[in-house]
Amino acid sequence: MTQPDYVHGYSPREAERLHDQADAVRDLLHHDSRFEPGSRVLEAGCGVGAQTITLARHNPECQFTSIDISGDSLCQAARLVRAQALANVRFQQTDIYALPYPDGAYDHVFICYVLEHLTAPERALAELLRVTRPGGGLTVIEGDHGSCYFHPETQQARKAWQCLIDVQASLHGDSLIGRRLYPLLRDAGLSDVVVSPRMVYADHSRPRVVEGFVGNTIIPMVEGVRQAALECGMIDAQTWDKGIADLRHILSTQQGTFCYTFFKATGRKG
Repeated sequence: MTQPDYVHGYSPREAERLHDQADAVRDLLHHDSRFEPGSRVLEAGCGVGAQTITLARHNPECQFTSIDISGDSLCQAARLVRAQALANVRFQQTDIYALPYPDGAYDHVFICYVLEHLTAPERALAELLRVTRPGGGLTVIEGDHGSCYFHPETQQARKAWQCLIDVQASLHGDSLIGRRLYPLLRDAGLSDVVVSPRMVYADHSRPRVVEGFVGNTIIPMVEGVRQAALECGMIDAQTWDKGIADLRHILSTQQGTFCYTFFKATGRKG
């Protein structure tokens, strides 16, 4: 197995950011993440378990197989599940393009923030559907970095944000994939495809969202591509530093607002 490039890296700070993000948008994304009792659910690309614990808690009568290509991430996820005393999850290190499961092994597949990082999302979906039983379901959640807007907005802040999109594209990922979920799932052969936009809006009447989502999740995500953006010549250091400072100004000014949209798609295998 070859571990693919992950634009945000595998540092302890990135693990913390993933948990902060999961906490900040848990209700928005997962109030309807429910499966039939007794279902066998495959969570593909579970990472450090930030979504795993919510899924397992919400569906105590389901059995989850949570997979990832990173052994270190799986160890962190397993520790988290043990600490939460959740007994309905097992972990396995494997490649999403070559799953070691028979056809139709699962009733439902759940995949979150993964397709955007893959060079061949269509091939991954085909493999995930292979292990889904006929009539079974698929749930996909992805962000769309092109959906972001904020106030105050400066040219430097917008350039720093664009670096996040461009660095991921240079790794053959697609941070704009949220808007493509409907055709992706339809082309994969799913029926009854429904896409639900989930908007996160933050202003200073919502301090927990400002701090938890913008401060602890979004800005660190942008900061994580600094070295790659500078090395590729996408931006100069002075513009970058000013752009990040301007993004951080959103946290401190009462005039600051921020908006971002996730997309949650569901479909059924015919």
